[in-house]
Amino acid sequence: MTGVSGGAGELLGPMAVVAPGERGATRIADRVVAKVAARAALEAVGPLHPDAARPYATVDVHHDTAHVRVHLELGYPCDIGSRCGQVRHQVVQRVRALVGMSVPEVVVQVERLHLAAEYGARHGRTR
Repeated sequence: MTGVSGGAGELLGPMAVVAPGERGATRIADRVVAKVAARAALEAVGPLHPDAARPYATVDVHHDTAHVRVHLELGYPCDIGSRCGQVRHQVVQRVRALVGMSVPEVVVQVERLHLAAEYGARHGRTR
């Protein structure tokens, strides 16, 4: 006869089957969500200006909802509003796909603009 012992010599009955949803929970750390959001922002921005810092993100997670703030630097001239919209869209899509959280809010904060060398040369700007 096979059984499970409680350690005190008594024999317990067969193990109860627990539904997968009741076995435990998976918790994804805020810093993981922040890294996914930062990587998504980098994908949306594309190649960075040589002096630009990589985008980074901070998040506030409540249950299955993440509020994201992305900090980035952009090349100038560009359509800043359009680029920020692309970043918002990409962050929402990637966080939803990779982490499974909804993202009702993405704040994009442009920290710095980098003047393109050819733009400055054409307009008589020197450094």
